[in-house]
Amino acid sequence: MSNEQQTIHEFDLNIIHDFFSNTERQGPGSSEETLKALSFIEGLTGKSKIADIGCGTGGQTMVLAQNTSCEIIGIDACPDFINQFNKNTQTRNFQSRLKGIIGDMKNLPFQDKELDLIWSEGAIYNIGFERGLKEWRRFLKPGGYIAITENTWFTEERPAEIEQFWQKAYPEIDTIPNKVHQMQKAGYLPVATFKVPDTCWTDYYATMEEVQKPFLKKYKGNRTAEQFIEYQQYETALYNKYNSYYGYMFYVGKKL
Repeated sequence: MSNEQQTIHEFDLNIIHDFFSNTERQGPGSSEETLKALSFIEGLTGKSKIADIGCGTGGQTMVLAQNTSCEIIGIDACPDFINQFNKNTQTRNFQSRLKGIIGDMKNLPFQDKELDLIWSEGAIYNIGFERGLKEWRRFLKPGGYIAITENTWFTEERPAEIEQFWQKAYPEIDTIPNKVHQMQKAGYLPVATFKVPDTCWTDYYATMEEVQKPFLKKYKGNRTAEQFIEYQQYETALYNKYNSYYGYMFYVGKKL
């Protein structure tokens, strides 16, 4: 396999889901960054409703539940993620106001103006940043908020190797000013924009390294699983080499 020619979207979803079912977070992030973004959200009460779209196993969702009194719905397309999400909910005794459901972010099960807050860490790329902002907006009440992380260029120019990698993996990657403009164009007031620290990425990749060894043992001889790990290792090497050029930004917007 040529790592440069394959993207994560080309791997068997069952392989991907099985790997990430063993991790607390399925992308770079931390409780501290979730709380920082939450600090920009005003007006939440016990009657407010939050949707975490692409919630994974719920690492960030549990933080939201611990720090609000809202009803929260976590949505993910992967049944294994949702099973673990609901186990985590039970363990933390949040089941009265927090639940995970299997669903498609391209066809959300909400009514217009039903939600006070839409959350999505490391997941909106599955539908696309602009499309997600536009299509999800109708589910927010007037004055409702959206908070998302998005892979973003930090500079106007990048070395060819990392430019080509991310243009193939996620063609919508763009610069910070362009992302903020896209949010504003979609009908939101940009409220906050901040960089997710490098430590979130290094901690994420360190966690993946811990999971890789037992995963490869489980799938010994499975070339698809081996190629998936090779891809992860290549992505990690690229980040270590080029992290000054890109990373996650948190974007918080308010529906106008």
